[in-house]
Amino acid sequence: MSIEAAPTDATATTGPLPVEGMPGRGPDAILEVHGLTRHFAVTKGAILRRRVGTVRAVDGVTFAVQRGQTFGLVGESGCGKSTTARLILKLLRATSGEVMFEGRDVLPLDKGATRAMRADMQIVFQDPYASLNPRMTVRQIIAEPLVIRGVRRDDARAKVLELLQLCGLAKEHGDRYPHEFSGGQRQRVGVARALALDPKLVILDEPVSALDVSIQAQIVNLLEDLQDRLGLTYVFIAHDLSVVRHISDKIAVMYLGHVVEVADRDDLYEHPRHPYTVALLSAVPIPDPRKERARERIILQGDPPSPVNPPPACRFHTRCWKAQEICRNVPPPLAEQEPGHWVACHFPEERSVL
Repeated sequence: MSIEAAPTDATATTGPLPVEGMPGRGPDAILEVHGLTRHFAVTKGAILRRRVGTVRAVDGVTFAVQRGQTFGLVGESGCGKSTTARLILKLLRATSGEVMFEGRDVLPLDKGATRAMRADMQIVFQDPYASLNPRMTVRQIIAEPLVIRGVRRDDARAKVLELLQLCGLAKEHGDRYPHEFSGGQRQRVGVARALALDPKLVILDEPVSALDVSIQAQIVNLLEDLQDRLGLTYVFIAHDLSVVRHISDKIAVMYLGHVVEVADRDDLYEHPRHPYTVALLSAVPIPDPRKERARERIILQGDPPSPVNPPPACRFHTRCWKAQEICRNVPPPLAEQEPGHWVACHFPEERSVL
């Protein structure tokens, strides 16, 4: 059995999609994602492949990101966070949907236009070692996108030195290879490479999850400093809710390919409305031992359902303590429950776990 791109894949839907009421949408949105979907076909057979199912990795994701802000995307492993990032950058082809970058849908772009667009949209991957070429020096790694775009050698050399300093690395580090660095230093190299073409939007795909806690803080502080200096916009993907709270301005919570809640950071953490978000936040440690002992810990029953055979209607109803008949038959729309706070739930929570 294998998983491959579903045969219904397309780079865009056949007509324009409405964007009124999009969570996070504002007058200065740099990125608008609407109805973004990616399905993979599950096939069986070595020679005559038969389609036996569909993995709904991303299934109608909608949100907007304001220029100069950090948009957090959180959820359990396998919920579709990283796939969403790759769809935005066209590293994977979307089954349907729209990705509007500075008012332009990037999904239908041809190869030339896509190549030009990628100068403005870059990514920092989770594994800082696997994402760097071990046969190239740090100087070559950072300079590679500049060389590909025909930047003069002297200008590229000067840019590399500037980026090394900007990302907290020394000049002599440019002549070393990735295996000679610690994990945190390698991630700094990855950040420097992502900034080589002066992008406007950087997608950070769990950039600190493979690092020690002390090093995580250093990289997060670096990212915040770079954002202030360069006016960057981030999409920050993580499963560590403490890190997301520290760096994000607005947060979207994903579950099994769907966005189930979108809100400003403080509003989401202080007044979570979707039961899944409430359960996630109840597991975040609180520094005060008295508050930690007093609060309610919510343990979700069972494992997350398979994306090959997701539950009908509300995908969370099989693990939700509030589920009723409507949850099993009617998909809850992502609706604005209060200004700026969007929830996909028939029975949103009114209480706070904090």
